[in-house]
Amino acid sequence: MFRIVTNWTIIIILFVFASCLLVCGGSPYSDEIPEVLQPAGDNRVELEKVLSHYASGDDSLKLNAALYLIANMEGHCYVTYSMVDTVGTTVAFDVLDYKDYESLTAAADSLESKYGMLDFERNEKINDLDSIKAEFLIKQIDYAFKAWREKPWAKSFSFENFCEYILPYRGSNEPLEEWRQTFWDKYIEIESGMTNSTDPVEAAAIINDDIKSWFGFDPRYYYHPTDQGLSEMVSNGLGRCEDMTNVTIYAMRANGLAVTSDYTPYWANTGNNHAWNAIVTPDGKAIPFMGAESNPGEYHLANKLGKAYRKTFGKQIDNLVFQEQKQEELPGWLAGKNYIDVTSHYTNVCDVEVKFEEEIDDSIDIAYLCVFNSGEWKPIHWGRIENGSAKFSDMGTNIAYLPALYVNKEILPYGAPFILGEDNNSRKLQPTNEKIETMKLISTTYRKLEKSTDGISQTFFTPGQKYELSYWSDGWQSLGLSVASDGPLVFEDVPEGYLYWLVAKDSDSEERIFTFESDSQIWY
Repeated sequence: MFRIVTNWTIIIILFVFASCLLVCGGSPYSDEIPEVLQPAGDNRVELEKVLSHYASGDDSLKLNAALYLIANMEGHCYVTYSMVDTVGTTVAFDVLDYKDYESLTAAADSLESKYGMLDFERNEKINDLDSIKAEFLIKQIDYAFKAWREKPWAKSFSFENFCEYILPYRGSNEPLEEWRQTFWDKYIEIESGMTNSTDPVEAAAIINDDIKSWFGFDPRYYYHPTDQGLSEMVSNGLGRCEDMTNVTIYAMRANGLAVTSDYTPYWANTGNNHAWNAIVTPDGKAIPFMGAESNPGEYHLANKLGKAYRKTFGKQIDNLVFQEQKQEELPGWLAGKNYIDVTSHYTNVCDVEVKFEEEIDDSIDIAYLCVFNSGEWKPIHWGRIENGSAKFSDMGTNIAYLPALYVNKEILPYGAPFILGEDNNSRKLQPTNEKIETMKLISTTYRKLEKSTDGISQTFFTPGQKYELSYWSDGWQSLGLSVASDGPLVFEDVPEGYLYWLVAKDSDSEERIFTFESDSQIWY
C-alpha cells in the first residue's frame, strides 16, 4: 500500500506504477494517467483517491478499470443549453409550460416573431475531470463489477467489452447522478422469471418492458437540448430519444448488460437525426432496439442511413480529430473523439472513391460526403485527399451524396452529387449532353400512390400554393414557380439528368430531393 504525499510524489509513483503494469501485462492506459491528472487541477486529488483505493487492494482488474476511466475521461462533461436570440440574449423557454408539441411550436414561432431567429447555445460545461468525486467513481466501479461477476448473462463478457459497454458512468452529456444501485436493486430478482437466465437479450427485454411503463417519448423535448439526468427523467417520465437511450443504458448496464447508444447524425432520406440502443452479446453481435419503446428483435429503423455511429467512452484513435491534417477547423460532430462507425451493422455498405475534377488548394487535405437533410447538405463522413481523389469507407447504399470541403468553417459543395446504388455502383448526376424535358410532378416528397380507377394521376399539392422547382448544378438553380391546381405541376424545358428539388413557397425546407426517370419522381 502507498499513500499520497504530494502531487509530485503521486506523479512519480504513477510513472513507476504504470511501467510495472505494462511490464506485467497490465493496463494499456496507465501511461496516460499523469498527463490526464495535470488538467484536473484542484480535482486531481479525487482521481488520486480512486487510484490509491484500488492500488491498495487485491483486485487488479478494478484498478485497470479505474485507469481506463480516468485515461479516457477528458472531454466527458455535463453541458447545458439556453435559447438565445440573434444577439445572444437568453429567452426563457420551458417545454413543460405547453400541453403538447403543437402549442409549443406555436409559442416558439411567436417568440421568433418578437425576438427574431432563435437558436440554442451552450450555456455551461462542467468537465468530469474538474468535478467528479472519488466516492461516486468508486461506487460506480464496484457496482459495475458486481453486475459483471454476479449476473449469469454477464459473466462471459470480455474485460474489453465490459470496459466499453458496462463500466462507463454516463450515457451522454447529462448531469452525473448515482444510478447503478438504484437499478441493481430494482431488478435484483429478474432472473427468477426468465426462461433462460444466461440470455442477455431476454433480460434486456424484461427490463425494457418495465421502462416502457414509466418513461416515454415526447416531441416537446426536441426543444430541451440539455440531456436530462436520472432524477429529472424519473420525475417527468418523458424525454427525447437521447434521454430514452440514456435511461435504458442506466437500467441495463447496472445489471451487467452491454448496451450501447447508436445514432445517425443526419438521416439520408428525411430531416432530423436519431439515436437508439443496441445490446452487444458475448459473441460480439449487436442487436438494435429502442429503449422505452421497442425490444431487441422487434425494432427497425424508420429511415435510410448514410452512416451509423456508436458512442464510446474510450477515445478512438482512428477518428478524424486524431489524424494529421492541414486544416485546423473540423465540422461539428466529426471532430469528436468518442465514436466508432457501425454502419455495416445496419445496412448494405461499400467504399466510394470520389475523383475531384476541379483543383483543390494545397491547404486542404480532407474531403467530406454529405447527405441532404432539412434543406441542407450535411457532412456524414470524411476521407483523405490523395492525388485529386478521396476514398470514403462503408457508405450506405441507395442514397444521394454530395462531395464537399470545409472552408472558413462552412461546408463548401465541391463536385456533382451522385447516387450510390444498391449494386455498389455510383451514378453522377451531371449530364454531359444538355437535353430538356417536360416534367409532370405529383408531390414534394415520397408518397404511397393509390391506384386510380379513372386514369387521373393522384397529386399531393395544396391548390393555390406556389411551388418552386430547382436542379443542382454548383448550387440550386431555379426553374421558376408554378401554382398548384387539382392536377400535376407541369414544368417545361427542364434540363435532363440532374438532381431536383420541389419546394413550397415559404416552406420549412423539409421537401425531398429526387431524380426524374421514366416520367416518375425517384426519391432520395
